Amino acid sequence: MINKRLLIKHLLAHNDENSFYDKKRKIDISIKEGKAKFLKHICALSNSNPNNNSYIVIGVEDEDNKIVGVDFFDDSKIQNLINAYLANPPIVQYENIPFPHLSGDKVVGLVTIRPIDKITSLRRNIWKYYGGSVFFRDGSMSMPKVFDIEIKDINSKIVSAIENHAQNNIEHTLDGVFHFLNNRKDYNPQYKVFKEYFVVCWAGKKKETKDNIFFSRVDIELINEQVRLFFSTLDEVSIAIDEHSFKIIEYVNLGLQNSNKYYPLEETNIKFEDNVNYTIETNLLFEPPQYDKKVLHHIFNANNALLEKLKKGITLNKNEEQDLKNLPVTYLICYLNLFHDAIDRLHEAKPYLKSHSIEVYQLYKEAIRILRKVKYS
Repeated sequence: MINKRLLIKHLLAHNDENSFYDKKRKIDISIKEGKAKFLKHICALSNSNPNNNSYIVIGVEDEDNKIVGVDFFDDSKIQNLINAYLANPPIVQYENIPFPHLSGDKVVGLVTIRPIDKITSLRRNIWKYYGGSVFFRDGSMSMPKVFDIEIKDINSKIVSAIENHAQNNIEHTLDGVFHFLNNRKDYNPQYKVFKEYFVVCWAGKKKETKDNIFFSRVDIELINEQVRLFFSTLDEVSIAIDEHSFKIIEYVNLGLQNSNKYYPLEETNIKFEDNVNYTIETNLLFEPPQYDKKVLHHIFNANNALLEKLKKGITLNKNEEQDLKNLPVTYLICYLNLFHDAIDRLHEAKPYLKSHSIEVYQLYKEAIRILRKVKYS
């Protein structure tokens, strides 16, 4: 089993960007340009590596390979995005890899593109790229090319050697367990071994209700691969464990005018097999709350007026500051109730919320995360 943290270190230490490996400071698939560039790189790496995995490492400075990290990106639906825009889509996996020197809310993103025997192309137009375009890697660049060429296998041996050097061992596993237990002393860290091989660590702030037990500020890691499976400072989740599986149900807190309710968002079930393999299955549970359209029209217009004040740099009063905290989630609720312009306004608000305060920007990111899960399901 590959230790993904070691794999990233080997990729950074021994290779400049090339035809099987790319690195990015960050990606943003919430906007068309970012989505198009990401799809272009997936297409190019897949076409250039028909016989071996290829990789994108996210959260690394381009000049000096400094690992700075990015936000946890829990997009289990990224394959749906790939399938929607690419013909002959490769299997793509996005994983969040914690590094000890990064703050608790930061990880390194690792995108793994599995090899296929077919040419991958854009299925339809996106941004400035035309449907039918085919991309290959030319050194460190993803370039459009004709594909009536012979694809030479030049990377398989190199990639195989890198992956072999990143195999896990008992020392790495124990180090990972102890680091997690020491680092998350704040919220009762625990671990469980599945099938005598897999080690899962988790921590969270426990809250007992009459019928259920929930956890907030949850952190869950698969130690063998150094992969963070779940991380959130805002959500509440339920956790169910048996001898074969670790199941998480994620809830989101939504509502209008201080009348909030927890709605189940997504179920993630990690199943451990006897053949030293595991699978992760996700199932969207979310049913959007529906509200009176007149009430939503009022809230939508109030949000637009508040956004205009932000754009003009007008100082907000106490009540407007409170309304601003609700702006991301109320725009989201409007969109889920078929106010299609609401999501454009939410994206428009991003830079102003980011410059206004960390708290408000965090609430924006949470609304976008929920939207991403729902949209690509």
